[in-house]
Amino acid sequence: MDTPQHAKDQPMSIGPSPNERCGWQADAGRVRPRTAGAGWRRRSWIAIALWMLAVAPAWALETMMTGQAQGGFTVAMRPLELEGADNARRGRMVIDKRITGDLVATTRGQMLTAMTGVEGSAVYVAVEEVTGTLAGRSGSFMLHHRGVMARGAQELSVLVVPDSGAGELTGIAGEFRIRVVGGRHHYTFSYSLPGGE
Repeated sequence: MDTPQHAKDQPMSIGPSPNERCGWQADAGRVRPRTAGAGWRRRSWIAIALWMLAVAPAWALETMMTGQAQGGFTVAMRPLELEGADNARRGRMVIDKRITGDLVATTRGQMLTAMTGVEGSAVYVAVEEVTGTLAGRSGSFMLHHRGVMARGAQELSVLVVPDSGAGELTGIAGEFRIRVVGGRHHYTFSYSLPGGE
């Protein structure tokens, strides 16, 4: 049977192409994304927000309380063998602290040090686990240290390791500032914890 002339002049339609089904459009031999309307974008943001709420830990959805703890501490250090150290420029130590004041705790950790041939220039890094009581809550968390001294100029950062809190201190974050006055160690611990009003 002969096909009518007007049907021969029409392009054959076989349904949307794979690109079109995925939300893409062909344009002069190029493939470009199909422009989404405001409604589609709004639904996408809502879906992303719901996903973030679903995967967030429970404490992250709670109101956070902030506080500042102050007090003092004593520290005992003991050298450890450092593999591959063939001179006195590098070292490794155990560090144990007893903390008193608003934070009552003990710590266990290790420190790596590096000395130089220039007086007043050195560096240390350390990680320690803190176990005790803060603001009436018992638990533990970890601190990481980074100390740099460049020709006498000092820079020290001691921060709570993210997500290291356990027990009633789960979700804790903060900065542990150290100062030495008259040979005694003092601290100011600025922190945040879930469960504030």
